[in-house]
Amino acid sequence: MLVLSRKKGESIIIQDQIEVTVLAVEGDTVRIGITAPKHIDIFRQEIYASIQEANRESAATLTANVEAFMERLKNSGIKKE
Repeated sequence: MLVLSRKKGESIIIQDQIEVTVLAVEGDTVRIGITAPKHIDIFRQEIYASIQEANRESAATLTANVEAFMERLKNSGIKKE
């Protein structure tokens, strides 16, 4: 992990495309602004983790549905070609 010190109004640049600027510091809270191309998704960590968990659950459900479908197909007497 790279650790940097920045003051209000100062920025860092990531790969010529993403600029992270310190907008304000109030107690333990730091307000940052991020400028990035529209095709780059930016999420808070807890939201990103929630999305990843939902994706895992969705994939597990899909796998279970496919397995149930294959079992029904197998038991229906329809022959696979």
